[in-house]
Amino acid sequence: MDHSSALNTHLATRLRDLRAENGLTLDGLADRTGVSRSMISLIERGESSPTATVLDKLAAGLGVTLASLFAEKDSAGASPLARRADQRVWRDPDSGYMRRNLSAPGFPSPIELVEVVLPAGARVAYDTGHRASVVHQQIWMIEGDIDLTLGDDTYHLGTGDCLSMRLDQPTIFRNQSERPARYVVALAIDTRAGPAGQR
Repeated sequence: MDHSSALNTHLATRLRDLRAENGLTLDGLADRTGVSRSMISLIERGESSPTATVLDKLAAGLGVTLASLFAEKDSAGASPLARRADQRVWRDPDSGYMRRNLSAPGFPSPIELVEVVLPAGARVAYDTGHRASVVHQQIWMIEGDIDLTLGDDTYHLGTGDCLSMRLDQPTIFRNQSERPARYVVALAIDTRAGPAGQR
């Protein structure tokens, strides 16, 4: 099984499991996320390579982070160490951006770390506003430059800059330079806040 097929199989299983945990039918998840029932069904059968935008909508509707769709289910016996060779890598078929899950798979932790490489000229838009959970995120630039639009505000981020944000507004990442940008994303779900819908 090639890398892409293995990832699609993992996403299929993970999405089915999370949907079941939330007690949602295909129609229920479709209503909650705006992603069509047929698209969700294709993803759950491993027959589609979904874009980052679609996966973000599904994650938001399920009350998890996008990174957690690529992770393993938490396990008390999971190792706290994630060797680079074992870290799951995924490339968005739409923009070509690459994300690497840095955190140890299945190890229970309130923090998730992801390394992202955004190609020169690439744009990734997440139009999800409402989320089932309150998610906090920080972006730390390792190299290159990006413009990040959060709602009505746009921030230019260069090497070494770090932006803290809450994922409750549409977000757009743009690399308008002529070289790739690389950054680390740290995510945490705020369990103290309760479901986002109850704020």
